[in-house]
Amino acid sequence: MTAARASRPSTLNALFVSSRPISWVNTAYPFAAAYLLGSGVLLGGTGDRFHIAVFLIGVVYFLVPYNLAMYGINDVFDYESDLVNPRKGGVEGALLDRSVHRTTLIAVVVTNVPFLVALVLLGDPWSWLLLAISVFAVIAYSAPVLRFKERPFLDSMTSSTHFVSPAVYGLVLAGPHWTGALVAVCAAYFLWGVASHAFGAVQDIEADREGGIGSVATVIGARATVRLAFAAYLVAGVVMLFTDFPGPIAAVIVVPYALNVLPWWNVTDAGAAAANRGWRRFLWINYLAGFLVTMTLIGYVAAH
Repeated sequence: MTAARASRPSTLNALFVSSRPISWVNTAYPFAAAYLLGSGVLLGGTGDRFHIAVFLIGVVYFLVPYNLAMYGINDVFDYESDLVNPRKGGVEGALLDRSVHRTTLIAVVVTNVPFLVALVLLGDPWSWLLLAISVFAVIAYSAPVLRFKERPFLDSMTSSTHFVSPAVYGLVLAGPHWTGALVAVCAAYFLWGVASHAFGAVQDIEADREGGIGSVATVIGARATVRLAFAAYLVAGVVMLFTDFPGPIAAVIVVPYALNVLPWWNVTDAGAAAANRGWRRFLWINYLAGFLVTMTLIGYVAAH
């Protein structure tokens, strides 16, 4: 083990790294965009104090506490496999020392519960259901016994739920009229999430097998998983063609993701770790995609 891995950072720093700051926007932004559009604030609706309060509480929750729960729980219960995973110990995941495992779980409860109570008080039964599904998916992915991350295919669907559910929750909380086009947007987003998780699992095949962890990639192999991710990205783009204008234009957003996995079309399990290069590009592609989504939302607002 390297000196960097052996050192013990401060508890606050460990919690900060464990929450994956680089990914905070991936859950806060979907909620924010969905709630603002669903509530009509961006479409000339009233920006009353209620909507502002719900918006701010939701954004802060899905920005930090939600991510600390999602990744912190994972880092605690994946410790053994993380020890043999060279990706852990940086922006791609913390390697939490055993001494902070209990503190991490306590921090998850302390930071999440107040926000969840507030959101329940501000919501209705349908929003409670969506919030419960979102939180359950976060816990079930890594927590003992449930361990959805070790159930092939369910792992990718659960991971996708982590990112799609904040958006769907924001929509339900705002109470918009559901249309076929809106469902199509959510379905495309879900397929994007499935593809992204599957491709991310490719690079960890060796570490997961050594740690006794099953995943979609360890079961069907690196090559098949890359091709599954590529197909899911393309289908997500096709689904976007069935949304309202300018939604179909957003179908091009899947193109850089699909192109990013192509170099590993014929990857073998033995060479799967090299897919980490694609995963690192994926993290930056997200910011490009975020920009394009923002432009699409602006176009949607302008068209309505």
